[in-house]
Amino acid sequence: MQNFWDQRYAQRVKLMKSSAIRDLLKLTEQPEIISFAGGLPAPDVFPIEQVDAASHKVLQERGAQALQYGPSEGYGPLLELIARTASRDGLPITPENVFITSGSQQGLDFIGRLLVNPGDLVLVESPTYMGALQALAPYGAEYVTIPSDEHGMITSSLEEVLATRKPKLMYVLPNFQNPAGVTMSLERRRQLVELAIRYEIPIIEDDPYSQLRFEGEHLPSLLTLENELRGTEEDTYRGYIIQLNTFSKVLAPGLRVAWMIAAPELVRKLVQSKQGADLQTASLNQMIAYELMRDGFIERHIPLIRRTYRERRDVMLNAMDEHFPACIHWTRPEGGMFLWITLPEGMNATELLREAVKENVAFVPGASFHAEGGVQNTLRLSFSNATPERIREGIARLGRVFHKAVAAQTTTASTHV
Repeated sequence: MQNFWDQRYAQRVKLMKSSAIRDLLKLTEQPEIISFAGGLPAPDVFPIEQVDAASHKVLQERGAQALQYGPSEGYGPLLELIARTASRDGLPITPENVFITSGSQQGLDFIGRLLVNPGDLVLVESPTYMGALQALAPYGAEYVTIPSDEHGMITSSLEEVLATRKPKLMYVLPNFQNPAGVTMSLERRRQLVELAIRYEIPIIEDDPYSQLRFEGEHLPSLLTLENELRGTEEDTYRGYIIQLNTFSKVLAPGLRVAWMIAAPELVRKLVQSKQGADLQTASLNQMIAYELMRDGFIERHIPLIRRTYRERRDVMLNAMDEHFPACIHWTRPEGGMFLWITLPEGMNATELLREAVKENVAFVPGASFHAEGGVQNTLRLSFSNATPERIREGIARLGRVFHKAVAAQTTTASTHV
């Protein structure tokens, strides 16, 4: 039976889907549930005292400005500071290249609004961040998927696709990818950027985790590589990369302050989108982020986050080695917040989630991270939010669920021989 509103929604509403993660977060609010589902930063590393002090300073020194409307592109000193920081790698980034958003998710929505027409092809990794799929789908994006492995997107497969099809844009997460936790190799980064330049295809470089590296060597961003490969000597960046970044992972997600770096021509259109959406990102929150970035606190704070997450990753990996069946495989990320599990063929992670919840433990089934669907035997775990003690207990519970499922599958297979 249709209700009053069913006949009044815009056509794009049919393309909207609920987030499996957001739906799971309602479940995980129950204290008895050990959740590896949502990609939540650890609350015990939130700099509450420093945010409090910065808030007082802002309100005492610039209170009226902090509580007033501000420019749609963002707080001027913050734009300048981000541009200066981004220029450390030799990039010609100016405040004209920087645009403040209310979280990176808003940036993805604005990109869809500006660049995606119904039927446009958007190239993504498989698996990829489900929030990006959600953001672009209502604008009519049709996805072309490129497989990935432990070294990120398989760019040799990408070249084969581009030879016959030209997507409107590409979306990638090169560092500690959500959901798989893998990092794109330097060789593949170069090949990806070379192909983007050759075929003139914009790349959305979603980069929220690059500062959360626990081990291994830092790799240059796609933005840096593209600037080097194009070899221009412009004073202001005007390339094909749209880079997204955020304070959510290194400060606090509740502030909802993020930024984009892009060509000034695109930034001006993004500002117009912002004016039609929420006018501006909260002035007070931008000023708090500015204060904590300006005095170097964020750089001093990041090592604590890295140590905390590295310990939790190691605890999770060790517990998985101990408790999981040998036929189950997983990634071993060098940073970030996630790892990816591949179950034996024929297993269904969504069905296993129901069994896991009975054991008071939760994860995210992997199907939602595949743009074309159909991959049921994968799942994502987040190690950032749970304490080491709860990680050990939660993985032990999952191990029991997985051992039971493997035994049942083996029994079923033997009866059909």
